[in-house]
Amino acid sequence: MPITTPPSPSALPPVLPASFYGRPADEVAPALLGQLLVVRHDGELRAGRIVETEAYLGEADLACHAARGRTRRTSTLYGPPGTAYVYLVYGMHELFNAVCQPEGEPHAVLVRAVELLAAPEGARGDGPGRLTRALGISRADDARSLTRPPLSIHAGAPVADVRVTRRVGVGYAGVWADAPLRFLDSASGAVSRPPAHAIGSGRRA
Repeated sequence: MPITTPPSPSALPPVLPASFYGRPADEVAPALLGQLLVVRHDGELRAGRIVETEAYLGEADLACHAARGRTRRTSTLYGPPGTAYVYLVYGMHELFNAVCQPEGEPHAVLVRAVELLAAPEGARGDGPGRLTRALGISRADDARSLTRPPLSIHAGAPVADVRVTRRVGVGYAGVWADAPLRFLDSASGAVSRPPAHAIGSGRRA
């Protein structure tokens, strides 16, 4: 059973266009806060409000999968903006990203947490692996367009206060480990981990 009665497809806000993603990931990441991630599979609609993101800035960013160049695994990162990049970590967690920048420039935004609006009872959205399980996102969704069903992101309400911190789990990335590229809705209790030390704050771009 869903947590709430999901909105009908006709009642959903407009889908974000592909052009929304055609800019650097550190601009898209804060702009995604407050937007609605919607998944439709087998006649069921699941949804969550995005409250935490991380930006990955291409081949120069040592924490980005593209740091070692284009491979079979990372080819989706080099695709058109507004495409889903879904991959497996630790052999068990499937993580969802939105590809940014023009085609050939491998930027992406990892969605780390959502406030669930429609999902199975007991599901959680406070973590990148938890949210994909809750919403039914899998590697089968890799390379899908985010501008149409079954996987889409829709316009949401602006976030009043965005907190900025270092990314989680990238201590191996040299000077990039401390880059301020994690963005959170400070009013949300659904973030994967509260920031111990916020680097900055500001309104959504």
